[in-house]
Amino acid sequence: MKRVYFFLVIIMFLLHESGSAQNKSKPNVIVIYTDDQGTVDLNSFGAKDLVTPNMDRIVNSGVRFTQFYASPICSASRSSLMTGKNPQRAGCPGNAGSSPNSKSGLAGAEYTMAEMFHDAGYATAHIGKWHLGYQPDMSPNAQGFDYSFGHLVGCIDNYSHFFFWSGPNRHDLWRNGKEVYYNGQFFPDLMVKEASAFIEQKKDEPFFMYFAINLPHYPYQGDEKWLEYYRAQGVPYPRDLYAAFLSTQDDKIGELLDKLESLGLRDNTIVVFQSDNGHSTEERAHFGGGSAGPYRGAKQCLFEGGIRVPAAISWPGNIPSGEVRDQLAVNADWMPTLAELCGIELNTTEMDGKSLLPIIDNANMETLHSDGYGWAFHKMWVVRKGNWKLLGNPEDTSHKAPLTNDDKLFLVNMETDPGEMTNLAKSNPEKVIELKKQYEEWLENNAH
Repeated sequence: MKRVYFFLVIIMFLLHESGSAQNKSKPNVIVIYTDDQGTVDLNSFGAKDLVTPNMDRIVNSGVRFTQFYASPICSASRSSLMTGKNPQRAGCPGNAGSSPNSKSGLAGAEYTMAEMFHDAGYATAHIGKWHLGYQPDMSPNAQGFDYSFGHLVGCIDNYSHFFFWSGPNRHDLWRNGKEVYYNGQFFPDLMVKEASAFIEQKKDEPFFMYFAINLPHYPYQGDEKWLEYYRAQGVPYPRDLYAAFLSTQDDKIGELLDKLESLGLRDNTIVVFQSDNGHSTEERAHFGGGSAGPYRGAKQCLFEGGIRVPAAISWPGNIPSGEVRDQLAVNADWMPTLAELCGIELNTTEMDGKSLLPIIDNANMETLHSDGYGWAFHKMWVVRKGNWKLLGNPEDTSHKAPLTNDDKLFLVNMETDPGEMTNLAKSNPEKVIELKKQYEEWLENNAH
C-alpha cells in the first residue's frame, strides 16, 4: 500500500509539474491603452518635438500599423477592444454614463477579452481607467478581471482622484469594487506600483493585463522636469502642457517595461500598444495640444484625426521586429489576434474583428477588411472601402477647414487626399451611391 501511495504521489506531482510547464509556456499579454493620444504623437509615428523612448521601445521591437482605427470617443473604443465588435454591436456606441445610477455601458452579457483569457487559465488584471459602466455587472471584476485597480469614470484629477467633471466632491478610486484612498499620490505612479505587484505575484503563471493609462487625457499634469524641458525647447502653449504629460506617460510605460525585463519576462510577453482615439480639442484640454499631423479631425469626430490612432504589437523573437504594416486594421482585431497568438480557441462568428496574424507575418497581405468598414458617432457616420471614404453629416473638431451644407455627404480618396480637404461627392456620384449602400448594410448588420 505504501508503494502504491508513493507512486500515486509521484504521478500527481508529475501531472502538476506538466500542467505548470504548459502554463508557463503560454505567453503573457499586456495591452497598453493610452487616452486621447494624437495620431502622430510619438517619435516612431513622426513626432519631432516629443521625447518618447519607451513607447518607441515597443513600436520598434514589433510591428507598427499606419492605418489603424478605433472609435472617436473613450467608452466606444474600449467596448470594441474588449469585445472584438463594433461598439454599436457591443451596445456601447457612446460614452458610458458618469452617474452611479446610469445603466449605459458595456453589458455584462458581452464576452470580453478578459473573460477569454480567464477561461484559458490566465490571471487577469485591469489597471487604470475603466469607463465602461457603473452597474455591478459592468464592473471590471464582473467582466473577467480577477484584479482591478483604478477609476470608473472618464477622467480624474491625478492627485486627489476626484472626478474631473463633476464638482469637487466625487472621489473615484477603487480596488476590486472597494473604494480606496491615496490622497496626494500621483495616479500613474499608483498604476505602475499596482501593475508591478501583480506581475511579481503572477510571474510564474500566464497573465493578461489591461494597462489603461489615463494619460495624456486632461487634466494635463505632467512632471515638472518635462514642463521645464519643453518650455526650454520653446514648445508653445498648449502643446507644452500636453507634451509634458505625454513624456510623463512615457516614463511610466518605461517603468512597466523595466519591471518585465527585471523579472526575465519580456521575451515571453506580448505587448500591444494603442491610443483609444484622437487628441482632444475640448476646453478642459486647453483646446488642444495633441496632433494628428497631416490629418484632419480630432477626438469626437470621424475625420482621420479622430479615429486613426498609433498602434503596434511586440513579441520579441516570435513576430517580426521593426516592421511596418500599411493595411487597414481596427482595434476590434486585437481580441482574435491575441487569441490566435496564445493558442486560445475563440468563436468569432459574432465579431467584427479579424486576427491580424496573417498581416503581421506577411507585409504583402491585403487588408482583412476588404469588404470595407464603418463607424458611427452621434449623427455622424463613415464607411471606408479601399482608398475611398464617405462621411455622412461630418463635423471637424480640429476646425481645420469649414464645412458647408454641401458637405453633408463628404467623399474622399485617401490615396490622393489623406488630409481630407477636398469633397469629391459631386464629381463621383456613383461612388457615393455605392458607399452609402455599404453604410446602410453596415448599420443594419450592427443593430444591437
